[in-house]
Amino acid sequence: MFEFKLPDVGEGLTEADILDWQVTPGDAVKVNQTLLEIETAKSVVELPSPVAGTVSILHAEPGQTVPVGTVIITIDDGTAPSTPPPSPTVADDATTDQPEEKPLVLVGTGPTAAVPRTRRLTRTRQANETSKGPDSKSPDAQPEGAGRAKPPVRLLAKQLGVDLASLAPSDGNVISRHDVEAAAEALNEQPPAVKGNVDGRETRIPIKGVRKAIAAAMTSSAFTAPHVTLFLTVDVTRTMDLLAKLKADRAWTGVRLTPLVLVAHALLMTIRRYPGINARWDEDAQEIVEPHYVNLGLAAATPRGLIVPNIKEANDFDLRGLAGAVGELVATARAGKTSLEEMSGGTITITNIGALGVDAGTPILNPGEAAILAFGNVRDTPWVVDGELRVRKVTQLALSFDHRLIDGELGSNVMATLGRLLEDPSEAFVLS
Repeated sequence: MFEFKLPDVGEGLTEADILDWQVTPGDAVKVNQTLLEIETAKSVVELPSPVAGTVSILHAEPGQTVPVGTVIITIDDGTAPSTPPPSPTVADDATTDQPEEKPLVLVGTGPTAAVPRTRRLTRTRQANETSKGPDSKSPDAQPEGAGRAKPPVRLLAKQLGVDLASLAPSDGNVISRHDVEAAAEALNEQPPAVKGNVDGRETRIPIKGVRKAIAAAMTSSAFTAPHVTLFLTVDVTRTMDLLAKLKADRAWTGVRLTPLVLVAHALLMTIRRYPGINARWDEDAQEIVEPHYVNLGLAAATPRGLIVPNIKEANDFDLRGLAGAVGELVATARAGKTSLEEMSGGTITITNIGALGVDAGTPILNPGEAAILAFGNVRDTPWVVDGELRVRKVTQLALSFDHRLIDGELGSNVMATLGRLLEDPSEAFVLS
């Protein structure tokens, strides 16, 4: 018997939530076959099987929070209980035509092309209930509808108090985020449900997973790094004209250009001139570290909460490549499939609050970084041009930075240069 313990899937995480089992007791599994999905404080992760055998016992239920090191599944791999599973080796070519598959390291998202990811959760629950008797039912049994929704959607339903078993998919066979949000709106029009309060006047939501990690990180950042925020109002009419011109150009067909992409490109050009804004404070070593690369973070609102994945070596991309990287990063984040690696090692961040219709704010630094740029909504605004009042496309930028290593002069120079680039994109030739 092989007892599979919940591994540390990266960065010293101490616990994870069980999202979805991909196997049931009695199933035969192969090496590297996905056993389950878990949700850590950073991402949804698939865990592959390190051994081949038959599933014996599932020790944890979906929705349960499990500490690292806890046995979550027992697999009958043909070994004696006291004998540890043998290390996989490549078989001798003389005795077999197929080499034994080597298990993957349990870090990141796990294998994605091992076996079809069929949803067997409902069948698992039915089998368990049948074995207990016709009148028995596990109090933690997952509703039947949950098997027709992806993990991020199930999590959203849990946060909004929506019963997935009561929903029917509006399009296809899978319950979507839109279905859950529509059901939540309907619930809001009804008297609030009682959750931990006898008169039903309040709802209590456990602080766990991503929300718990966000709270800890933001508290640490706010009270560790002395924040300073600078604001700059910019006429971005020429930048928006450039955006429209590129979109109309056949050479850019299929490239998803957005105002955020142009702002990100302008920030990367600014960092070339002022690399100190891309630095970080190393408290343990008592050093200021200036990377010779830019891992550009983009704050993304997802069903799991706010996450900040980053584009590795973003400074190496031209505008076309950057547009593709931004589009891929955002799509992956919204699908809830951002990996731990994509959320690690960021050097500077942009938060696009303008996408939510907000003009300005004072963003808190992403832990481990020294600066974060908030990009506000682009609005038609009365603006004085050459002594005449005109309507222009105007936005607000807000740059928060760690005052331990970034002085006001550096922060101001960064903002002024960024503003020049967005006000007149031809300034890019001066900086190149």
